[in-house]
Amino acid sequence: MPLHPETAFVLNIIKESGRPPMHTLTPAEAREVSAKSRAVMQPEPPEVALVQNLSCPGPLGEIRLRHYRGAGTAPDAVLPALVYFHGGGWVIGDLDSHDQVCRTLANAAQCAVVAVDYRMAPEHVFPAAVNDSAAAYAWVCANAAALKIDAARIAVGGDSAGGNLATVVALMARDGAFPLPCFQWLVYPAVDMAASTPSCERVQEGFILTHATMKWFINHYITDKAQIADWRASPLRAASHAGLPPALILTCHYDPLCDEGIIYAQRLSAEGVRVQHVHMNDQMHAFLTMGRFIGASDMAIQHAAVALRDTWRA
Repeated sequence: MPLHPETAFVLNIIKESGRPPMHTLTPAEAREVSAKSRAVMQPEPPEVALVQNLSCPGPLGEIRLRHYRGAGTAPDAVLPALVYFHGGGWVIGDLDSHDQVCRTLANAAQCAVVAVDYRMAPEHVFPAAVNDSAAAYAWVCANAAALKIDAARIAVGGDSAGGNLATVVALMARDGAFPLPCFQWLVYPAVDMAASTPSCERVQEGFILTHATMKWFINHYITDKAQIADWRASPLRAASHAGLPPALILTCHYDPLCDEGIIYAQRLSAEGVRVQHVHMNDQMHAFLTMGRFIGASDMAIQHAAVALRDTWRA
């Protein structure tokens, strides 16, 4: 299937801008390039009922959080919530990079969203991001009443590296570390640090995320090859996925992570987890944060909102 015309247009914009491939940059340069692209690629962030910058204790200091409440929700309403972990290969991204996504989801699902600013590699390598994500999720659960969040209706979600962290948190919760989330929203998740599936070989150049770029991210995050087999890095390799909460998993064809995401959806389903798997054969990795040009971004968020509302009504 050819690439969607909107997505092809975005790639042409990037090509004409002369932006170098991410894996040719230093982490600092990559962060700067990524931050500058937001104003171009993302629509204006919608108004919400509340945006509240918070922090919670973490293993090595405070973790920044951002709490949203959907437009039209009452100030005293106890809302269901999504704890969101941003993408960016554990190296780039922050609370601002996914602000528009979180606001749009909060409005569409009429819920609270708590975004997590976990520590980044290479300054903080594996398992720092996992430990921060777990601490933040546990804190939201423990402080749900003060946040006017329904503790029985807290979901996790994330894109790419954030999808990795969301499903690792779900596995930790399944094993008793903290309360089990009610749902997982995993957008083109990274679930196997080996990065050796056929889709890695297929997506070699011309895209925002290529095999070389993915290896660049992994090499900044993983410092010992033995860590690849650790399920906290590669949740696909967990001994069991039974007992995990229902999941909505989105994959796309033009993505080195495509095949591992598909395999993960199949693995969850085979082990008795309720799974919705949406595959976009005309989309590329990172389209979620390119909603100014790519309509599929809003479609994916609206679909997630419907799935969340369905879960929260059950």
